[in-house]
Amino acid sequence: MSYEVFARKYRPQTFDDLVGQAHVSRTLKNAVAQNRLAHAYLFVGPRGIGKTSTARILAKALNCVKGPTVNPDNTCDNCREIAAGNSLDVLEIDGASNNGVEQVRELRENVRYAPSKSRYKIYIIDEVHMLTAAAFNALLKTLEEPPPHVKFIFATTEPQKVLPTIVSRCQRFDLHRIPAKLIADHLQFIAGKEKITLEPSAAHAIARGAEGGLRDAESMLDQLVAFCGEKISEADVLNVFGFTSEQTVVDLTGKILRGETVAALDVLYEQCEAGKDMMRLMSDLISYFRDLLVFKAKPDAIKEDVDPELQKALAAQADLIENERLLELIDQFAQAEGRMKWAPNKKLHFEVAIIRAIQVLGQATLDEVIEKLGELRDEKTTTEKKTLSAALENSSVVAAVPAASRVARVAEAPNGDVDVEQIWQRVYARIPNTKAFVRNSAAAAHVLPSEGRHFVLGFSRDQKSPMDILGTPTNRKLIESLLQEVSGRDWTLKLMVRDDLSSKQNESEDYADNPLIREALEIFKGEIKH
Repeated sequence: MSYEVFARKYRPQTFDDLVGQAHVSRTLKNAVAQNRLAHAYLFVGPRGIGKTSTARILAKALNCVKGPTVNPDNTCDNCREIAAGNSLDVLEIDGASNNGVEQVRELRENVRYAPSKSRYKIYIIDEVHMLTAAAFNALLKTLEEPPPHVKFIFATTEPQKVLPTIVSRCQRFDLHRIPAKLIADHLQFIAGKEKITLEPSAAHAIARGAEGGLRDAESMLDQLVAFCGEKISEADVLNVFGFTSEQTVVDLTGKILRGETVAALDVLYEQCEAGKDMMRLMSDLISYFRDLLVFKAKPDAIKEDVDPELQKALAAQADLIENERLLELIDQFAQAEGRMKWAPNKKLHFEVAIIRAIQVLGQATLDEVIEKLGELRDEKTTTEKKTLSAALENSSVVAAVPAASRVARVAEAPNGDVDVEQIWQRVYARIPNTKAFVRNSAAAAHVLPSEGRHFVLGFSRDQKSPMDILGTPTNRKLIESLLQEVSGRDWTLKLMVRDDLSSKQNESEDYADNPLIREALEIFKGEIKH
């Protein structure tokens, strides 16, 4: 008997065998069980995730001698013929080589004839996006009103190329990339069946390299068995396919985040001399930055894709960088990856990307520059104001005021609504003197009626700069915390420009001419250029 590759030998035969596509298998099983069958289906997704396999399983579920059934027996003639691809009533058509209008017209003529021995005549058209526009148009009427004994199942990797008039006549199912953990588990299942010793780290390395495609992972395992025999280690996977180990990517990331330029470049050179694929290493680095970003936002979101050891590394590095900086790094390395695709010297662009990333991490942001300049400018003024405030607090005038009247409370208008004007006055009074730019920006704001949980501030058309200052993440967080402190309610700050508002030039500085802001912007722009 001839050898059968893993991708064919372990092809899913039932809905329960599908890996990582529970949302699709559940819907199709319910449709079959309830006899709510559409006349046309469209399976969408990247290569190797089970589109054609799902189509065959659906065909078996419909044409099994015990069917329609959600559990085809896989032993009857119909099921065995469909699995082998030689059923007379289940026709698999390659859309790439049968994409002309003549082939579609022939198909349209044949759909009139009843199936030879099955319940349905089923047409499975793979890569349906390859059909020409004329072929699509020739199929439209038949696809909309096919004979009751005909079902169409389409599969494509590029749904955007399928005519909307075709898509609208189908039930669409989007198959997802399969999480690395599920792929690794399936590879271990195959290894057990084949009496192969597959190290867990090796299985995960294959899963990472497959990028969500189970068929690719099975093919890689097949190749590794031919190369290594019955025992496969992570080193074998890395050597055969030119991958970089996860630990190397973690080490490179750590050196970049800590600003260790020489050490980071040394890692790059070691990988280059070892013959590793630079494009693959860049892709792995960007993926790791993505994992780090998601981990910082929601640690549980990547449990399916990341093994426990890598999660520990992510936790250790999460505090080394802020989200804004991490987004900058991802954008920067993504741009470098785009340049590397067409560059003969890929290592050069990788080196430049690493050096530039470390320089960017060492630069101050615009918010930090503005805040620091404000602190320097107001250092002396703050001391004087504190002295004056202490003197007034101890004066007989303040002492004569009843203490109860000085307690901050949420003011209410006569109709029971919150008095946003009074709340804003109290918030403004609590803005630290060291936050000079925040105070000046707040002074330019007009308090508008609140919108639910939104505390609304308006600005005139020529006061957009103060609004931008208040809108930075740091300053917005400060204002929202003060609003909560003063009013006892959780507010979300909403900023808007309105033409009907007048400029508060007498109460705030002109931001367009403010020398400190000009200086801060110049410093920030200078750092970006260098």
